[in-house]
Amino acid sequence: MKINQTVLEEFILVGFSVYPHAQTFLFVVFFCLYLLTLTGNLTIMSLTWVDSRLHTPMYLFLSALSFSETCYTLTIIPKMLADLLIKHRSISVIGCGLQMSAFLGLGGTNCLILTLMGYDRFLAICNPLRYPLLMTNMVCGKLVVSAWVVGFFISVAETGMIFRGSFCSPKLIKHFFCHMRAVVRLSCLDSELTEFIVTAISVSALIGTFLIIILTYVFILSTVLKIPSAEGKQKAFSTCASHLIVVIIHFGFASIVYLKPEASEGDDTLIAIPYTVITPFLSPFIFSLRNKDMKNAFRKVLEKTNSLNK
Repeated sequence: MKINQTVLEEFILVGFSVYPHAQTFLFVVFFCLYLLTLTGNLTIMSLTWVDSRLHTPMYLFLSALSFSETCYTLTIIPKMLADLLIKHRSISVIGCGLQMSAFLGLGGTNCLILTLMGYDRFLAICNPLRYPLLMTNMVCGKLVVSAWVVGFFISVAETGMIFRGSFCSPKLIKHFFCHMRAVVRLSCLDSELTEFIVTAISVSALIGTFLIIILTYVFILSTVLKIPSAEGKQKAFSTCASHLIVVIIHFGFASIVYLKPEASEGDDTLIAIPYTVITPFLSPFIFSLRNKDMKNAFRKVLEKTNSLNK
């Protein structure tokens, strides 16, 4: 039984207050990373929009991922940056629920879009003749919308389970945002059962999408190895390299959070930084710097800008 079952109207985000002397430094670092993340994602979306050569499913999926990750960071980082500058780090119960639902929904959407990108590469390499018929821009759009619907359906279900009852004091969330496992421990209901269920759902979705991606790459690898020329093999691998790197980083950092043993104090603040700050920062630069078409499109935009200025 939990004590002090008062009706709470707000939570206090402990966050980085346990590191008082490092908060200014953390603000500067996170702020710079956030600006670079926004710049990278907005650049990818803009280039995909203005360059007709990038109006293909491969780049439409990439643009959809950039948009999803931009929204993903918006739900967490601005609030985190503000809390690093103030002492009263509160968030209303309703605001906490909305933040959690958005964070889980966008995180799930990112996983699904990465899975769809793997499926797109599978069709392009394993079924090149049928690829233009199977993966049109219309199909691509429908798949992205489906990813958003499924991602937020799961997030609303998880958030609803966590917020279905009242919360007990103390109202301290040992995190810098409303992470579901940090919030569910404050529930006056059977928090252990609820935590097990929502964690099982998240872990199942995480492992399920990762296994699908691995399966697609097994088929891709078997097809590429049959290509007789070394140049053909290198060209096929180059279209998948960036996606595979991002998948490893994304699912690697996420698995550390959801599959690790629980800390005695339940403080996962530092462990959450890689998948809330670092992964969204790395993703656009890995995709753009390793992509020849994206670099050519950027160079073309710069040339047009310079010619107009002259």
